[in-house]
Amino acid sequence: MKVRRSRLISSKRGVVVKGEWKAVNVDPSVFSDDGLDGLVCFEELTDYSLVEPEKALTAQDHTQTPSRAKKKRKHKEGGVKEKPAKKKKKKSQPEEEPEEVSVLDETLEDECPDVTTETPHKTSKKKKQRKKKKKEEAAGQSQKKKSWSRGQEGSEGQRSDVSAWKDLFVPAPVLEALSVLGFSAPTPIQALTLPPAIRDRLDILGAAETGSGKTLCFGIPMIHSVLEWRKASDGEQKTDGPEDTEVCVESLYLPTSSETPDSGPAPETSGDTEETETSGDTREEHEDEAAQTQRNTHKQPLLGLVLTPTRELAVQVKHHIDAVARFTGVKTAIVVGGMAPQKQQRVLMRRPEIVIATPGRLWEMIREKHPHLQNLRQLRCLVIDEADRMVEKGHFAELENLLEMLSTSQFNPSRQTFVFSATLTMEHSLPARLQQKKRKKTEQRSRLQLLMEKVGIKGKPKVIDLTRKEATVETLTETRINCTKEEKDLFLYYFLLQYPGRSMVFANSIDCIKRLSALLQILDCAPLPLHANMHQKQRLKNLERFAESDSCVLLTTDVAARGLDIPNVQHVIHYQVPRTTETYVHRSGRTARAAREGLTLLLIGPDDLMNYRKICRTLAKSEELPVFPVQSACMNAIKERVTLARKIEKMEYFHSREKQHNSWVRQASEAMELDVDEELLLGGGKDECEVREQQRLMKILKKQLKQLISQPVFTHQRKTKYPTQMGRLQPPRTTADTALASLSRDTLPR
Repeated sequence: MKVRRSRLISSKRGVVVKGEWKAVNVDPSVFSDDGLDGLVCFEELTDYSLVEPEKALTAQDHTQTPSRAKKKRKHKEGGVKEKPAKKKKKKSQPEEEPEEVSVLDETLEDECPDVTTETPHKTSKKKKQRKKKKKEEAAGQSQKKKSWSRGQEGSEGQRSDVSAWKDLFVPAPVLEALSVLGFSAPTPIQALTLPPAIRDRLDILGAAETGSGKTLCFGIPMIHSVLEWRKASDGEQKTDGPEDTEVCVESLYLPTSSETPDSGPAPETSGDTEETETSGDTREEHEDEAAQTQRNTHKQPLLGLVLTPTRELAVQVKHHIDAVARFTGVKTAIVVGGMAPQKQQRVLMRRPEIVIATPGRLWEMIREKHPHLQNLRQLRCLVIDEADRMVEKGHFAELENLLEMLSTSQFNPSRQTFVFSATLTMEHSLPARLQQKKRKKTEQRSRLQLLMEKVGIKGKPKVIDLTRKEATVETLTETRINCTKEEKDLFLYYFLLQYPGRSMVFANSIDCIKRLSALLQILDCAPLPLHANMHQKQRLKNLERFAESDSCVLLTTDVAARGLDIPNVQHVIHYQVPRTTETYVHRSGRTARAAREGLTLLLIGPDDLMNYRKICRTLAKSEELPVFPVQSACMNAIKERVTLARKIEKMEYFHSREKQHNSWVRQASEAMELDVDEELLLGGGKDECEVREQQRLMKILKKQLKQLISQPVFTHQRKTKYPTQMGRLQPPRTTADTALASLSRDTLPR
């Protein structure tokens, strides 16, 4: 078999990859057919190297490869090199626009790219489009993405005036990104936070209403700090002298044990010019990225660390920081549970300047001694988002270990600390009988002082508190319905049926979410569940589907209560009253964001009265919340539907429970070669007749429910209205009122 020499020349950057293809001897016994050993051959690319454009060979030289030393001498002597031969290009065709990448794909795939190269034949269309997407984002020409975690982006041609930001010491690249995003003016919390954070480098304790833009309050100062570090490090490099940028391909690619090494590019052919060029671009991007990683392995420290209580909030914070850092080249990474730790470790090997993490997974990687997380003494910015939740007693034991490490062995006296939350300065008022018992002669430390001690803030930080006395925004309408525990399902279904839209339903337990999800699914409401026992990929997928639908229901626990910026949430329903006032404020803050209107509804049962009164007392509400208007004439039809749905849900629940349990018992008995004991089976080992009868009954109930759902419950006259912002109710219009109004219209002159 002949040995051939192959050369791949990229027309875009002038990078030449040279190597020799050599035959690989294969044992004939590998093939199932004896006649295939002469038809199938394997080759490998050996002795390949990467040559920079200044040191590239001419395209006409196909016979001999000079050494790197000779090329350096030629370059120094000023030798003129011939241009490589141009390839024949195909007729110009309109470029295909890249598909929109969802937040799920960005987080789980783009976030953690592999470092192995791909041959032209194995380069998928999706990866080509993803690479093209990254190039456009780097050039500031990325398209608007549909994502629940992004605000509205302005188009490239329609930039906003950002003169209001210039007095806040915002870096120029960030100003350009703000102009593209359409943020013409800062919010009050941003205007008060950015000057002391950027100019004076003070520690910040910030509290503001939900939806007030607190993420940029620490995101922009972090980016500024990274840019300042780059300037200082670039100055040191200039004094030390230029570095040799020549890198060998063998040192760039570091495949893991689970990855298959690439066999190299295919030989050039005149018919596959376009495909070869695309593959060359892919290889170049991998090589540049790996070369940058190789150069920064021992130089680029971790400069910014953001700690969040939930994974979804970490994903959102990353996207917001990436949006304003799009023209700076600042790299970010996300480290959260529920995702593959191997990919996150490979992302950290790229030495990102900013890491957004949850305490559990971050502490796990620190204990595994990841190289990028070992030296935290150079950390310039530490952010604790939703701090009141993070430092609660009994939560996040890993956070205490992290803060202790950052305050002792990894302490940096020049580090800047940011602490933000919507309920940071909320004080809880106790009943009079408890206040008398708590009175002491010694002064008690305030909540902020305790928080500063836990976080490790020493000195006098800048405290910015813009929260209202009521702790909720003015555009939020708060209402309640007093009912029994059994009636909660009725009023929930009544509200969702009469007021379709984007609604979030909160509960305190995962079991309650599972039951409501099955019940509303039977009632044809198509709910989307979200709780901690779900896989992270499914959690992000449900959030994205909820944000894309105009009329949808998200059933969730408090994992979605804090920080998530889901656009245009119209209603928040507290199926169970939260146990703390902070949780109520954060739940209600998912709606009425950015000066929009929203409504929150509390379903208060006998077990919820104590929590409800505590919330009213803490928020200093002199009067109880207004009662939400309900059309009692429709409740009989609602009750009939919900009662049927409950019967079906119970039958399906017990049937699936019996099926799973009995299947496990039978498999265990077969494994031990024993006869199945009928007493261990749930349901007493029903015979086929009983099972068929039960299935027939379920079909009858489902058919009845389907007929009821097909009939309308509400008419135009029975439609009720929301309470007004002042709390005054507008009673629903009766049939007599409608007739009187129509009579008045007929008598008026036209």
